[in-house]
Amino acid sequence: MSLMLKLLSTTLLLSSFLYASTASEKIEDFLEDKFSENPRLKSVDVKVEDVTSLKQLPKWNAYIVNVKAVLKNKPKQVIRQKMIWFSNGQMITKDLTDINTGETLVDKVKPTIKARHYAKENLIYGNANAKHKIVIFSDPLCPFCRGFVPGAIKDMKKEPQKFAVYYYHFPLERIHPASATLVKAAIAAEHQGVKDVVLKLYNVSVNPREKNVKKILEAFNKAEGTNITPEDIQNPSVIKQFNHDRLVATDLMVGGTPTVYLDGSVDNTKKKYLKVK
Repeated sequence: MSLMLKLLSTTLLLSSFLYASTASEKIEDFLEDKFSENPRLKSVDVKVEDVTSLKQLPKWNAYIVNVKAVLKNKPKQVIRQKMIWFSNGQMITKDLTDINTGETLVDKVKPTIKARHYAKENLIYGNANAKHKIVIFSDPLCPFCRGFVPGAIKDMKKEPQKFAVYYYHFPLERIHPASATLVKAAIAAEHQGVKDVVLKLYNVSVNPREKNVKKILEAFNKAEGTNITPEDIQNPSVIKQFNHDRLVATDLMVGGTPTVYLDGSVDNTKKKYLKVK
């Protein structure tokens, strides 16, 4: 559990709202009041960023909120976190579970992509003005990614006026320690003007648990035909791009790979691009 969740843990599963002029304001006021009861917090600010209707429950919405909190014992430290809450305007809960499937709805809710998320540095194929925008978050050592991402990108690459493909590196370092080094090597190669880096990235043969940087780079260079060095992956521009991709993933609450967006909305099937005109 994150520090924010520990600090803001309450008994909010079902409660009545205080009066406010809009549903979003109700959410903000109610959560700020409840979170402020925590004696460890100096201040709390809650803002609703996005609202999504629920197909399963017509009168309920999912609210994506940004929470900013300041600790009393560390007033210079600001804790930020996005959270999802569900409400029908009278009741509020942190999650809803489908009694028929057992699926939690919190796993189905994702923020919509904003214009700022379509960074030109992440456009790997297609025209930025193409009819459809695809955003992919992927770890090159994720087994499912290796079976899906290269083929999907190759399909979309063939139609540059139809698809603008934005790719964000999202290494799952806890599961695949080698992925962070691979991603930094890929960014370094892209900055050096190497073509088709992402597609070749999925051909790298290396143990996902490998932590030896030289061994990882050796495997990367063999697959890419490059000569990326340990110094290259520590270049400030590489680190900046690496952190940028990670921040975008956090902003969109991406938790697994591959995560695919089509025209601003998350595509849980990952195959809707095959049906667009």
